[in-house]
Amino acid sequence: MKVVNLKQAILQAWKERWSDYQWAINMKRFFPRGATWDILNLAEALLEQAMIGPSPNPLILSYLKYAISSQFDDFSRDLCVQSLLEIMDMFCDRLSCHGKAEECISLCRALLSALTWLLRCATFYAEKVKEPLEQAAAENQLKMCLERLEKMLSSTKNRALIHIAKLEETSSWSTVEQSLVKLGENLNNLGSSPLRSQADDCVSLIKSIPTMLSVHSEQLNKTGFPTVHAVVLLEGTMNLTGETQPLVEQLMMVKRMQRIPSPLFVLEIWKACFVGLIECPEGTEELKWTAFTFLKMPQVLVKLKKYPQGDKDFTEDVNCAFEFLLKLTPLLDKADQRCNCNCMSLLLQECSKQGLLSEANMNNLIDKRAADKENSPSLKSAENANIQPNPGLILRAEPTVTNILKTMDADHSKSPEGLLGVLGHMLSGKSLDLLLAAAAATGKLKSFARKFVKLNEFTKQITGEISKSGPVRALLFDISFLMLCHVAQTYGSEVILSDSNPPGEVPFFETWMLTCMPEEGKILNPDHPCFRPDSTKVESLVALLNNSSEMKLVQMKWHEVCLSISAAILEILNAWENGVLTFESIQKITDNIKGKVCSMAVCAVAWLVAHVRMLGLDEREKSLQMIRQLATPLYGENTLQFYNERVVIMSSILEHMCADVLQQTATQIKFPSTGMDTIPYWNLLPPKKPIKEVLTSVFTKVLEKGWVDSRSIHIFDTLLHMGGVYWFCNNLVKELLKETRKEHTLRAVELLYAIFCLDMQQLTLTLLGHILPNLLTDSSKWHTLMDPPGKALAKLSVWCALSSYSSHSKVQASARQKKRHREDIEDYISLFPLDDTQPSKLMRLLSSNEEDSNILSSPNRSMSSSLSASQLHTVSMRDPLNRVLANLFLLISSILGAKTAGTHTQFVQWFMEECVECLEQGSRGSILQFMPFTMVSELVKVSTMSSPKIVLAITDLSLPLGRRVAAKAIAAL
Repeated sequence: MKVVNLKQAILQAWKERWSDYQWAINMKRFFPRGATWDILNLAEALLEQAMIGPSPNPLILSYLKYAISSQFDDFSRDLCVQSLLEIMDMFCDRLSCHGKAEECISLCRALLSALTWLLRCATFYAEKVKEPLEQAAAENQLKMCLERLEKMLSSTKNRALIHIAKLEETSSWSTVEQSLVKLGENLNNLGSSPLRSQADDCVSLIKSIPTMLSVHSEQLNKTGFPTVHAVVLLEGTMNLTGETQPLVEQLMMVKRMQRIPSPLFVLEIWKACFVGLIECPEGTEELKWTAFTFLKMPQVLVKLKKYPQGDKDFTEDVNCAFEFLLKLTPLLDKADQRCNCNCMSLLLQECSKQGLLSEANMNNLIDKRAADKENSPSLKSAENANIQPNPGLILRAEPTVTNILKTMDADHSKSPEGLLGVLGHMLSGKSLDLLLAAAAATGKLKSFARKFVKLNEFTKQITGEISKSGPVRALLFDISFLMLCHVAQTYGSEVILSDSNPPGEVPFFETWMLTCMPEEGKILNPDHPCFRPDSTKVESLVALLNNSSEMKLVQMKWHEVCLSISAAILEILNAWENGVLTFESIQKITDNIKGKVCSMAVCAVAWLVAHVRMLGLDEREKSLQMIRQLATPLYGENTLQFYNERVVIMSSILEHMCADVLQQTATQIKFPSTGMDTIPYWNLLPPKKPIKEVLTSVFTKVLEKGWVDSRSIHIFDTLLHMGGVYWFCNNLVKELLKETRKEHTLRAVELLYAIFCLDMQQLTLTLLGHILPNLLTDSSKWHTLMDPPGKALAKLSVWCALSSYSSHSKVQASARQKKRHREDIEDYISLFPLDDTQPSKLMRLLSSNEEDSNILSSPNRSMSSSLSASQLHTVSMRDPLNRVLANLFLLISSILGAKTAGTHTQFVQWFMEECVECLEQGSRGSILQFMPFTMVSELVKVSTMSSPKIVLAITDLSLPLGRRVAAKAIAAL
């Protein structure tokens, strides 16, 4: 088409949506070279066409700006520049665009090029100020430039549009950055005039554009943070052997979501550690807590230090936290009393060693605590003056663990007696538990256990054994076996299991532990083939136990004896039941079993425990009597070395094994007092009280107190185990929705999040996949979602979703969680039948050019209403959590687009507000990637969500489509 005049050209450009540079090329083609643009009145024609509608036409304005920035670089023509600046006044502060997404993106680009031009202009005049003759005129021009810059940048909307343009055209943004550097160099010419401060303001506004989303204010009106407290208590009570990294990530997540200032965050961690030390039961638990506080937590802080802290120094925050902690004198005094030493001083030294505190700060804090202690009641009484404090012992045990691991690496066959001496020394007093706690807290327990499994395997070698080495081998077998049982009972059997065994070569102890060892929640079958070995071996063992005056030690295959003993006990029991053997014979047999090698007694009782469960009330007597016999130590002359030390461990192992059965059969067996605690946190639920009542009463108590103690954590864990995930989650959400006071609901959310950490993945799936959809789709339940409880539930849901999503690809379920039955977690794939062929259909749609008219403008939102960033990032929908999130956002989207509104609509707004509140910059890889793109335009209609920053926060700006959706929503605001 031959263009007749300029107006026609502009209209054609608008109809065909030429980009600015296409416009420039075509204009040069349409008009002869002789004519200059001024003769054609190009600027006026463009402005006239741009201003026809209710708001300026951004596309046509972009042609004008393109013409300006490409044509007009001659800043020395002051009047021309002035007139251009005056043109800018017309649209700078009231830009909007209700057209298509491409037009909105063009507007973003146009704003960016206008910004570039203004910066170059400002730089030119700032340089001219140096010249004395030009100074006044240059300052005047610069003032005009800066006024326009300020006017343009003071609008958050404009900055948001430039933010999108920056991601669209990274090269143009680097030009802006270069211009900023040049402008900065020339600003020194201005001295300290008002112009200088105005220019600085503009520069800082421009520099803030890339980080528009990451600025979050910290909570400064609170001093206690129960979530941090509970997460630390949970970890110290239940997961001493766990890796530190997941704990660090979880703590950082809480810090970010609740916006906790660093010093208060560190203070809360130490407060929880001291509370744990004070309230834990005596014995093993106390040692575990001591190791957790003095060995593991400093390591956790070392990792926290590596996270970016902004311009703050983490060591200063740690120092500040300790300053606050010093003010909690009663807490520190109680901890010192419990541990019989100056805990604070030891902890400060440990932190200083790890580079968390400077020496000067450490000494200052130690002196302050020493001065404080002079006024506290004296702790040294006569009876505890001789007791060595646990913290000191634990800190000394840590290097010992490393030395023992080296010793265990040596060739055992060269000096088994020397090794036996080391092991004997480990068994005395509470040495073993100290070493195990130190190993667990420093992540060495697994290799510690592996070494003992290897030692246990080594004792199978009996070729050419002489009488002198028989007892040594028997003792090495026995001590390693007892230690491993003790580790499995105290820290969980997964510490011992290895993934690296060669195929077909599972060590004896692992086999025995998996198939024969009673554990909580594990029911054994006494008739299982593992209890029925080769009958000839069983017969010879029965004969040996019945006839000899004591066990022979030379050439004995102890692992075979341990596997045969169960069947031998069955034979002996039958003989006793039928009157073939007398009680005296039974005593002699049990003395033989427990007299030399305690492991035999452990294996015998392990089978008897499984056997008793299967018997009727009147059939149990003799089996229980036999357990009693085996549990009573033999105090004769002729026992092997370290017998008393071994019996202490054996009694503790047997007590753990028999606890459930003795409770079920209402039997009492007096285990010799070992000086160790009875089983901590066992049998916590009150009898004859329904578990729902227990759950509500414990939660009410915790809510009143404002923090979770370790006993409550164990009760919650037991209830979760018994009631199942859905029951647990549903009842706790009901408790939350009963709260009507704002501060109570907030505290409840902080505590519930921490309680959900017992099994965050499964509880999140239930909360987001079952409980929320039920509440949102059943109109009879909408009234429960009113503020404040509804708002609190939205907050809890977002926190759980973010935590689970950030960790679900990395974290393996702990053994404690794996033990839990999963029958109430349905298969989410059948539960939410998303169309799995969707992504490919979507990819086809997106590669076509009509994507925008289809997706962003279609009144019928059916086909594309579920398109979200996650599908463009091809996130697997086979993963239950991804599936649940995708479905939840589809539900939210349909609620926002529905014609009726109610408290459920309000709930959805709170949910989205909380998402924005907790998000880091850019939502790629966050839960908002599951939000359908069409939801953005619905959300902007909600008054609290209609801000440019929120639009930037909820759209995935790493995707071109995400940027267009954002530009369209922001330009229409």
